[in-house]
Amino acid sequence: MKVISVIGYKNTGKTTLVTRLVQELSKHGRVGTAKMMTDHRLDNPKADTGKHFDAGADMVTAITNIELVSIQRDPSVEKAIDALADAGMDFAVVEGAKESHIAKIVLGDMDEDVQNVVARLPARSDWDLGELVDIIREQPDHVTLELLLKQIKETPGIEKVGGIGSFTGIVRVDNEDFRTSQLEFESYKTAADASIQKIREEIMQQEGIIDVLIHHKVGTIMPLEDIVYIVVAAGHRQQLFPALAETLERVKSEVPIWKKEITVDGNFWVHDHA
Repeated sequence: MKVISVIGYKNTGKTTLVTRLVQELSKHGRVGTAKMMTDHRLDNPKADTGKHFDAGADMVTAITNIELVSIQRDPSVEKAIDALADAGMDFAVVEGAKESHIAKIVLGDMDEDVQNVVARLPARSDWDLGELVDIIREQPDHVTLELLLKQIKETPGIEKVGGIGSFTGIVRVDNEDFRTSQLEFESYKTAADASIQKIREEIMQQEGIIDVLIHHKVGTIMPLEDIVYIVVAAGHRQQLFPALAETLERVKSEVPIWKKEITVDGNFWVHDHA
């Protein structure tokens, strides 16, 4: 899923640009949006959903004839983006979130130090939406395990699948000799993507393997956060589990991704990156 944020001061046209981007991106896939509303409460405390929430429910879901709305505690833009990916969106457009690491389109003059700006545009203008769509489609993919499971269930030949297996690698904290504070992954993207595609294609040549999806994150990953996803669809479990294990071992040994352990006692690079 490609993610972009539209930011700017009040009356710069953020909502207008978001709606126009949704219209254009909808021609290329499914689009979800998120809006930062830090000073608002969406559910009325006098309504039934508000009463449920204030009673202590960690999640309240409201169902109408045309809507399904979920209200959760501990909100964050990261959770919102994960939810959109889990729902199978191809694009996520966020209005706001200027302090996040998301790729951003800035409208109007903004003096603040903002990270990951991919475009600066005049406020309330006749924007070139085609160029913006191209920029968004060039952004790195935001991937969740649920998104990969949805994608693999849409693969041609799914009628022959009798089982789907997955592996999720996470950041281990207790490593016996040291405790990990965080991990940093670096890769040569072109080579890493080619290596992953080679592994995928070769595993899919095995009898009974219908599809294989692999995603390895790069950048900084915190304790217990996900590092790598592998999903395999096969006709039978006897074919599935060996293919899943082989894919994992090949990703660890063949894909040019390097891991830096950040520990309480110091930092060091290791090659066993998955």
